Amino acid sequence: MRNVSESSITQAVVHSFEGATDARFRQVIASLTRHLHAFAREVNLTPQEWKAGIDFLYRAGQISDEKRNEFILTSDVLGLSSLVDMLQSATGATERSALGPFYAEGSPPLAVGGDLKQDNDGAPLLVRGRVLDDSDKPVAGAQLDFWQAAVNGKYWQQDPEQDPQNLRFRMTTGDDGVYAFTTVQPAPYSVPYDGPVGDLLRAGGRHAWRPAHFHFIVGAAGFRPLTTEVFFANDPYLDGDAIFGVRESLVVTIALNEDVALAKQYKLTVPFHSVAFDFRLGR
Repeated sequence: MRNVSESSITQAVVHSFEGATDARFRQVIASLTRHLHAFAREVNLTPQEWKAGIDFLYRAGQISDEKRNEFILTSDVLGLSSLVDMLQSATGATERSALGPFYAEGSPPLAVGGDLKQDNDGAPLLVRGRVLDDSDKPVAGAQLDFWQAAVNGKYWQQDPEQDPQNLRFRMTTGDDGVYAFTTVQPAPYSVPYDGPVGDLLRAGGRHAWRPAHFHFIVGAAGFRPLTTEVFFANDPYLDGDAIFGVRESLVVTIALNEDVALAKQYKLTVPFHSVAFDFRLGR
């Protein structure tokens, strides 16, 4: 190692990991090292710029906690999260989209057809659909994990006035694969702008806005778990999502519904707004 040079250091680092027993780890860390070193050479990275990058990572760690993950947000605004989702989307299945920095485990259970709106401000919205396999057959016992921001654009982690269980649930489908619930129509919002990611966006002349959306994680035994989002037509930020999460197949239209029986079933006033979206899981 004492004779390492600019031309040999990359291979020396790669060689240092050859004792790893996990072949996939060796592949990933070797490729990561080569690409990092190639990046530094390509831009002739200075010590000051290297230090600025390290400081960015340090600040991301300082601002992250169990309620907010600035590293995921960094990955999001650089498009890495979306690229990984695209690489892992299964043929014939619903496209993947961002997990985002505000996912939290332990959401309360909600029965199919339950009310999530409760006393939240905002226009009521009926959300319905099915969980299907790649042959369009219902998936019984599918688990849906759902979360969304309130109409003020904030998740419960960002808003001390919201209950920690607000606007999120876990739901299990029956034999028909149907899920349904009432909630409030979400609004576009800005990703957190008060930390290093905000500084990055400002330096790049970029805005921080996301179109209105719902988050879902859908899974079932024998199927690949799906993490995705559902967006709404005519949102002004559909073509400018700050984290590149929009897919055309994930955009739904909010319909004005005058079905009296449906309104009675879900305790809504006619007319009401509704959306429908079916999830398809890959085996």
